[in-house]
Amino acid sequence: MSTPIEIDPSPPRHNWQEPQLTTGRRPEWLRVRPAESPNYQRLYDLMRGQKLHTVCEEAGCPNLGECWGRGTATFLLLGDTCTRSCGFCKIKTGRPTKVDILEPLRVARSVETMHLRHVVLTSVNRDELPDGGAFIFAATMRKIRERVPGCTIEVLIPDFMGDDKALQTVMDARPEILNHNTETVPRLYRRVRPQAKYERSLTVLRRAKEMDPGALTKSGIMVGLGERWDEVIEVLEGLRSVDTDILTIGQYLQPSRFHLPIERYYTPAEFDELRRLGEAMGFKWVESGPLVRSSYHADGQARLTVRHRELVAA
Repeated sequence: MSTPIEIDPSPPRHNWQEPQLTTGRRPEWLRVRPAESPNYQRLYDLMRGQKLHTVCEEAGCPNLGECWGRGTATFLLLGDTCTRSCGFCKIKTGRPTKVDILEPLRVARSVETMHLRHVVLTSVNRDELPDGGAFIFAATMRKIRERVPGCTIEVLIPDFMGDDKALQTVMDARPEILNHNTETVPRLYRRVRPQAKYERSLTVLRRAKEMDPGALTKSGIMVGLGERWDEVIEVLEGLRSVDTDILTIGQYLQPSRFHLPIERYYTPAEFDELRRLGEAMGFKWVESGPLVRSSYHADGQARLTVRHRELVAA
């Protein structure tokens, strides 16, 4: 567990303003690079050919052009339809199709074709399944390791409704990084994540670390939804209280007019301050910036995994 330290929860001095509804154009620092490159087209063709989904596309990630241009992508398992209705997410809500048991093999083939040394797997929520789809995560990890020995794996999982057996299924497949996002502050859960619970998310991260101390745990939060600065600090402290290793912080961007509005744009200086505070709390890696998303620079974070398992084994 982390050692408590003194953190000033008050907002930074550089022109902080309380949350307020934004109007007009996005700030200069939120400009997104177009999704154009030979690698982008190659990955696009590969995903369509293998009938696979990526969270990069389904969630409208602003870094799609940069990441696909570098030859990295986050695979979206269990289809493209979610059983939950989060107010921030672009992925469609509805009744999912049946589980495709051949999906793990197709993902593994794609990882092999892309020559990946690190891969990120996530999924929609499938609350109608007995284990929430945990078995697909485990099967996909096994297939990847059969075809690409040495490839490190990060899984960004749902909360599985707090089902310990489902989480154990995932951890038994030994992902190097177990990611589960808290997304926002507890006060806003009813509006932002109506079918989720903040304490349940912390429990998922705590139990994952208990099940496999050699795995790194990771979580992320969006800002700009109406939270207060002190509430953000409290979430960071909560994540460290369950020994979370890696933290991502990014600006919420409204996917459409039907989603929650942006209450405030954080400045690059404020993201820098949150990075500094996170590092002071003891996170091993803090990725904090306007366009940061859960899997941003995940291949860089994977460098922590080998050393971490060595330290735990010792």
